[in-house]
Amino acid sequence: MNRYARQLAVPELGPGGQARLRDAHVLVVGAGGLAAPVLPYLGGAGVGRIRLVDPDRAEITNLHRQVLFREGDVGRAKALAGAEAVTALNPECRVEPVVAALDPGNAKALCDGVDLVLDCADSFAVSYILSDHCRATGQPLVSASVIGLDGYCGAFCGGAPSLRAVFPDLPQRLGSCAEDGVLGPVVGMVGALQAQMAIALLAGLDPSPLGQLVTLDARGFRFGGFRFDGAPEPAHQPRFLAPSAIAPGDFLVDLRAETEAPLLRPYAHRLPASAFGPGGPRPEPGQRAVLCCRSGQRAWAAAERLAAAWDGDIFLVALGDPTGDHA
Repeated sequence: MNRYARQLAVPELGPGGQARLRDAHVLVVGAGGLAAPVLPYLGGAGVGRIRLVDPDRAEITNLHRQVLFREGDVGRAKALAGAEAVTALNPECRVEPVVAALDPGNAKALCDGVDLVLDCADSFAVSYILSDHCRATGQPLVSASVIGLDGYCGAFCGGAPSLRAVFPDLPQRLGSCAEDGVLGPVVGMVGALQAQMAIALLAGLDPSPLGQLVTLDARGFRFGGFRFDGAPEPAHQPRFLAPSAIAPGDFLVDLRAETEAPLLRPYAHRLPASAFGPGGPRPEPGQRAVLCCRSGQRAWAAAERLAAAWDGDIFLVALGDPTGDHA
């Protein structure tokens, strides 16, 4: 037990907490900047099993913040390189790399059998997909996000309110690392918070971080946050759908511009989100509306406008970012 001697000396952890870490099975979605501290800290702490999911390959522009990788990893699958880095740190930690994008079609299988889900993808759609799944299964979810000099980390579901209860409305603008930039230490601080919340949950530390949100404003070096234990779940919850689940009978709308991408299906309607609302297009009786865009943001906005004029089933599809850049 020499490897874990210093953390075993922490009274709140002790041998019982260490045993729970050893027996834990964790899903980490995303192997980018947030995962750069999360993965070594979980592996170093002695978490027994990690399933690591990421579809992308390391790029030179990742290295300033995704410090799990080295220049020799450029071009390699992040899930594979990340798994090797954790195993090199602690061979007792078994890491299962999965080179794939998480979507509603595979979320159940990827979350199967794990004690905790960590959302490190920094993707608007992935966060809500994981929250919806974890709320249904009772699995705890630790989700974090960073843009520029701002970030947050929170522990949702598992008996606490979901991400939707805290963020029921779509922000007016969703940034990205490519558009707004990001500094490595900011991602590192938020990722370290995410790792600490995960270890607290897995080891059974008291008080539990479930129902707690921590915010970071790195401009003024300020941490904030609040508890959301009693936050109500929103009545209107637009759900995400896997692209593979789109059916020929759907009222399918591709919200991307013609210059952005080819039409998703020949029978799809290419429309902007502003086209929906009173007097706008709507599905036929019995059809479900399936609204598609790159990140899910425009689909969410179109769904809100359509829901105000039509009470049928509405689903969102996030088709993905061609740059594959995760924080």
